[in-house]
Amino acid sequence: MNPAIPMPIALTAYQGRAGDRNDLAWPGAQMVMEAIAAHLCLPFTTVGCRPQTPLNQGWAAELAAAQPGLTQLADHLRSVLSGGGTPITALNRCAAALATLPVVAQAHPEATIVWFDAHADLNTPTSTASGYLGGMAISGPAGLWHTGFGDAVDLARVVLVGSRDLDPFEAQLIESGPVTLIRADEPDLPGALLRRLNGQPVYVHLDCDVLEPGLVPTDFQVPGGLSLERLATAMEALATHPIVGLEVAEFQTGWSPDEQGAAMAGLLQAMHPLLNAVRDARKTTPRNP
Repeated sequence: MNPAIPMPIALTAYQGRAGDRNDLAWPGAQMVMEAIAAHLCLPFTTVGCRPQTPLNQGWAAELAAAQPGLTQLADHLRSVLSGGGTPITALNRCAAALATLPVVAQAHPEATIVWFDAHADLNTPTSTASGYLGGMAISGPAGLWHTGFGDAVDLARVVLVGSRDLDPFEAQLIESGPVTLIRADEPDLPGALLRRLNGQPVYVHLDCDVLEPGLVPTDFQVPGGLSLERLATAMEALATHPIVGLEVAEFQTGWSPDEQGAAMAGLLQAMHPLLNAVRDARKTTPRNP
């Protein structure tokens, strides 16, 4: 029996551009990572230089402006994964996944991406009505349009959870294509996840707007979301699988300090099963021969 050695957990807060519509999610990502770091008793790294003013322009201009920061993020994540680490990342916006998902898919092609989000983020530059970069966060890494950050994601390995604000193109793609959608009102959410994943390795993306509006501060408010309790049960189901990484996005500032602190505490409590599973796996990963 080879002795066990810990595999590193890499905590990262992204503080660069990602199609931001306001300046509330940069400090939000910092808050999320500070809470995770305190729970795991680990330090974290900051990647990207937080800009002062959101652009509020179309997807092409936003992508060009975000390119330096997203490149830093992709390079950092690639270094973590090539060293056998497990990344836990706080993102400001979902559009930052344009840089993270291709790197994860290249390092772990066997992993399924479980995407908690009120939106499917499957639009393309030709299908989008809003031009919002974050609405294309999965489609780019899946090769439906060219981002410059890679297209290694297989849509057959994408499971949407809680997505309910779907544009026509996205709905058609889900209905006719390989993407799995587990709806927010699924009576047996943990069971649906367990049946779909069947023990596969998992990379988890958590957009805070998957939750019922008012539970945490987010930019988008879409009724019919998950409760924190249902999110926790989903995390418990995922925690029974090998976890290759986790990213959390779209937690904003803007509420009173007390309200914000309570929201952060509730979100962190719901994530405990997954965070603890990553921590425990770190302690028992066998040494390579």
